Amino acid sequence: MSEKKSVPEMFATNVFNTEVMKQRLPKNVYKKLMRIIEHGENLDMETAEVVANAMKDWAIERGATHYTHWFQPMTGSTAEKHDSFIEPTPDGMAIMQFSGKALVKGEPDASSFPSGGLRQTSNARGYTAWDPTSWCFVKEGSLYIPTVFVSYTGEILDKKTPLLRSMDALSKVAVRFLKLFGNERVTSVKTTVGAEQEYFIIDKKTYDQRDDLILTGRTLFGAKPPKGQEMDDQYFANLRPRIAAFMADLDEELWKLGIYSKTKHNEVAPAQHEMAPIFTTSNLGTDQNELTMEVMEKVALRHGLVCLLHEKPFEGVNGSGKHNNWSMSTNDGQNLLDPGDTPMENLQFLTILCALIKGVDEYADLMRLSAASAGNDHRLGADEAPPAIISMFLGEELDAVLKAIEEGTVYKTQTRTFEIGVNALPSFPKDSTDRNRTSPFAFTGNRFEFRMVGSSDNIACPNFLLNAIVCEELSWFTEKLEPFAGTEGFEKEVKELLKEVLHKHRRIIFNGDGYSVEWVQEAKRRGLPNYPSTVDCMPHYTDEKNVRILSKFGIFNADEIKARTEIHLEKYSKVRRIEARTMIQMARKQLLPAVLEYTQNLCQGIVIKKQAGSTAITEEKMNERLTDLADAFYDSIQDLEQLVNEACECKDILEQAQYFRSKVLPEMERMRTLSDTIERIMPRSAWPIPDYSEMIYNV
Repeated sequence: MSEKKSVPEMFATNVFNTEVMKQRLPKNVYKKLMRIIEHGENLDMETAEVVANAMKDWAIERGATHYTHWFQPMTGSTAEKHDSFIEPTPDGMAIMQFSGKALVKGEPDASSFPSGGLRQTSNARGYTAWDPTSWCFVKEGSLYIPTVFVSYTGEILDKKTPLLRSMDALSKVAVRFLKLFGNERVTSVKTTVGAEQEYFIIDKKTYDQRDDLILTGRTLFGAKPPKGQEMDDQYFANLRPRIAAFMADLDEELWKLGIYSKTKHNEVAPAQHEMAPIFTTSNLGTDQNELTMEVMEKVALRHGLVCLLHEKPFEGVNGSGKHNNWSMSTNDGQNLLDPGDTPMENLQFLTILCALIKGVDEYADLMRLSAASAGNDHRLGADEAPPAIISMFLGEELDAVLKAIEEGTVYKTQTRTFEIGVNALPSFPKDSTDRNRTSPFAFTGNRFEFRMVGSSDNIACPNFLLNAIVCEELSWFTEKLEPFAGTEGFEKEVKELLKEVLHKHRRIIFNGDGYSVEWVQEAKRRGLPNYPSTVDCMPHYTDEKNVRILSKFGIFNADEIKARTEIHLEKYSKVRRIEARTMIQMARKQLLPAVLEYTQNLCQGIVIKKQAGSTAITEEKMNERLTDLADAFYDSIQDLEQLVNEACECKDILEQAQYFRSKVLPEMERMRTLSDTIERIMPRSAWPIPDYSEMIYNV
C-alpha cells in the first residue's frame, strides 16, 4: 500500500498550470503563452500546436484518453463533449494526437442550448474557444479545456464570455483611474472572487424515496420537524463521522484540481454545511466553483449520500447561499479595497468606495437580478438571507469617515485592543467594525461580500454585472477628475466630488438589521427598490440605463440582453411548471391514496368497535378531520392542474412567468399546507414518503 501524499504533494497534480507549463513548454513558447494570459496578446496557431502537444502528453501520463471543451451555457450547468486522442494510421493501427486547432476551437450544436431567440433550431453551428487564462485539468479520464461558447454569427451563448469581457473592460478603466492618483506602475487590474459554498447532505436512501427531491431539488411536501435549528446546536458543531469522511474526500479531490478548499464546517440548519475557498481571479474562481459543485455531488454519492445545492430544499429551515467575496487587485500586488491603517487619508480608496456606493444605488436592479432565480426566491427575504432590497453595509469606522467628508471635518483613526479579561489570555487588535450578516452587500475589511447569490447559481453573472457597474462609475469619476490631475487643487476637487456623491447616494448605506420589518418600511421611505421575486426584477435587465452601460463596455449588445431576459423568465416558468406537475403526481399517486387507505382503515375500525358494543369517538374525530382535509387536498390537485394548463396557454414569456408567480405558486403553497397538516395527523407507518426528521437527522 502506497504512502498517502501530503497536501503540497497532491495539490494541483491534475492541473496544467503555470508550473507545469514552465516545465513542459519550450522557453520561448512559455513566455509567449504568459504574455497571452497576462496581457491579452493574440494566440497564433504555431504556439497552439506546441502547447497542444505538450498538454496531450501530460494528460495521457495522468490516464486521459479523451479531451473535451468544457463550457458554461445558459442552462445553469456546465457542458462537455468528449473526443478521444486516437487517430488511425495507414497500417490499421492508432496513434494519440491532439492538434492546436482541436485545442483552440470546438463546434458544438448551438441550437440545442437556450438562446433566447438568438438561434433557431435550423441554425445549429456554434463555436467553443479555449480560454487560456483558466487552467486545463484532467478528470475522469479526460483532459478538460475551459472555453467560451458563441454562435456562428457571434452572439454570446454562455455565462463566461461576458465575465471575461467585463474583466478586460474594468482593467482598462481602472488603470486609467489609478493614474489620477499618480499610480503609473499599474498596467492591469484584475477582479478577484472567493465563493463560499453552502449545501445540504442527506442519505441517498431517503433521497431515492422522494420524487420531489429527484425531479426539482427541493421538498415540495414536508411538515416542519419538532426540532429544527432553534437550539443553534448545529452551527460549527462536531462533524458526524460520515460527514467528516465525505469532507476529507472532497478536500482531496478539490486539492488535486488546484482548488484552494480552505474552510469546512456545519452550517446553521441541520444537514447543512459549508466549504470556503481562498480567493482567486474572477474567471478562474467561476470555473472552480462550477467544478466544486460537480465534485461535491459525485463525492457524496461515493459515501451513500446526496448533496443538495438547491437554495431552499427544506421549508422552515435555513436555505443555502453562495457568498460572493469580490475585490480588485493590481498587477503590482495592491488590493484596491484595502483602506489601510488610516482610511481618512487614503483618497484613492475613498474614491473607489464612493464609486461603489454610487453604482450600487444607481444599479440596484442589476445587483438584484444578478441573484434572481426560482430557487433563490424562496430564500431571499427569509430569516437567514438578505432581503430582496439592495443595501450596503460599511461599518462604524468607514461610516464615520464618510460623514467627516460630508461635514468637512477630520476623522482620527482609533486603535482598539480587545481585552478578554483573563490574565493568561492574550489581547489582540480589534477590527474596526463588526460584521453584518443581514446585509446583501457588506464591506468585510478588504472586499465586499455579496450575500444574495444562490447556492446553485453560476457566479459569472453577479460578477460581470458588478464589474460593469464599477466600470461605469470609475469612468464617471475619471472624466470628472482628469482635468485636475497633477494640480494643487486635485485633492480639494476629489473631496468635493465625494461629498456630492455621498449626499445623493448615502441612502443605499444601511448598517442595521436587514431582516427587520422596520427596514422594509425605511427602505421604502428612502426610495430604494424592492423586487421580491425573479419575475419582478428580471424585466429591468432591458431598462435603457442598463442596456447603455452593458453595451458601452462591450459586454452585451441590446439583442443579447433581451435574449438573456427571456431565457431567465422562461427558465422560471419551466421550474415552476415542473414543480407543480411533480406535486400533482406525488399527490395523486402517493399522498392522497395513503390518506384514503388510512381513513378506510379507520372506518373499518369504527365498525368493528361498534359491533363489539364499544365507542369509537377518537377514530370518528380523526376520520372526520382527515376526510375533510382529503376533500380539500383533492380539490387543490384539480385546481393546481387547471392553473398549470392555463399558465401554459400564455404565449408571452413575461405574462407566463407572472401567471406562474401570482396564480400557480400560491396554489402550490395551499396544497403543501394541506398535505403537511395531513402528515402531522397520519401515523408514520402510513405516510408514503420520508419525513423531515428522517432526512435531516439521518446521516
